[in-house]
Amino acid sequence: MTERTIYLDPDVRPSVSRKLTVQAYRWYASVELDRDDYLYATTERGREPDLPSAYKEALDRALLASTDRIWCDGYRGSFSWGEGARCTTVPVPFSEVEATVEALRVAELEHNYHQLHSLADRLELPIEQWLSPGERELVRGVDFQSPPRVFLDFLRAKSNTWGLRLNGRATAGSVWVRPTLPSIQKTIREMYPDQYPGWVDRWSGYTDPEDAPIRPWVGGRGQNLSHEAKPVHFDNIDITTGRNCPCGLSFRDQWDEGKIHTAHHAAWAFGIHVPKSLMWPGNLAVVRPNSPISWRNLAAKAGRMPMRENHYDFNSWAYTGEPEEAPANDRAFLLKANDYVIGYLVATDTSEHRRWDLVDGSRYDANDETLRPRIDLIWIAGSYRRQGLGAELVQALADDFGCQVGDVSWSSPISDAGRQLARRLSPDGIWVS
Repeated sequence: MTERTIYLDPDVRPSVSRKLTVQAYRWYASVELDRDDYLYATTERGREPDLPSAYKEALDRALLASTDRIWCDGYRGSFSWGEGARCTTVPVPFSEVEATVEALRVAELEHNYHQLHSLADRLELPIEQWLSPGERELVRGVDFQSPPRVFLDFLRAKSNTWGLRLNGRATAGSVWVRPTLPSIQKTIREMYPDQYPGWVDRWSGYTDPEDAPIRPWVGGRGQNLSHEAKPVHFDNIDITTGRNCPCGLSFRDQWDEGKIHTAHHAAWAFGIHVPKSLMWPGNLAVVRPNSPISWRNLAAKAGRMPMRENHYDFNSWAYTGEPEEAPANDRAFLLKANDYVIGYLVATDTSEHRRWDLVDGSRYDANDETLRPRIDLIWIAGSYRRQGLGAELVQALADDFGCQVGDVSWSSPISDAGRQLARRLSPDGIWVS
């Protein structure tokens, strides 16, 4: 599927017309309705019109049904979309691209939202039925299409969002589930009825009908170890925890059961796994903008670690297109240990420097125009820090350029960790640029 743009206002210039853009990704397609230039040209400057409530309701239904469907099919990532008056983005399965384009066109030009509701009806999953009380078997090809393990992971994420305990098991061609409501969740719903309007306790005292399917026994405990057990006592104590993990992600990002956070934290702690296709003699590689794409992609992947940890806006290594020559001799130093990239340093050569004595509040000295290598960013995997590896990377940069460590320049501003490293390597002062 190729990217294409459809203009909805043929009587006006394309630059100010409403337009639909279709773009394909690996798991789904994105249909975007762009009204920004159109609204700017047709409404008063500074005025932000709102979408009609019926329009927004239909869009919300279609978005919820579509994203659930894509996650159910196996997609593990997140989505970014706009729902405002100026831009609306709807991620949809590939089979529904044309229907989505037509539904948005009719909604925009004819103010008819029936097709958006029809789209939501086709994509909507019977999640409430799947997570209703009772033992049931959901069969692949009848109730769902994705692999049973993928489908079970989706149901687990949904049940966690709803506060349920799933008690599920995947087999070769089906998924067995028995949703239950933990007692603490029942207590919360009874204590805060305003937060759970319309909630009805369907789980307490529920018994399966006589003709209910029986889950095949596959081994395990032969007794109920919670029989006649006493309830757990709950209380509250004042604790203070940070919102963000040291790896850069939030502790609260648990919509996927923390899998994305776990994978990123492991990479942050142990490094980036080196692809088996790369032959890597030694333990240090110097990657340049004209290096093979597999090496440049590995450098970009390592660059995402400090980007997220320090909340930078851009990756420090952006050479992932065609090979090119960098006038400033840009390069990335990758340090390997145990088949993982555990160290990353990005450098460039420049001739604009000033001397700084590393004292807070002190001024820089006069300009110096000597060509020197400059450290743009340096990062060490979390489990390998405070072992002198940062100093080894700086020494490697100096050796690559052919200068002393004290002649290496540092990009300003310098982080606290970078300042400690610089002070250890050059206690009398450093060059900054």
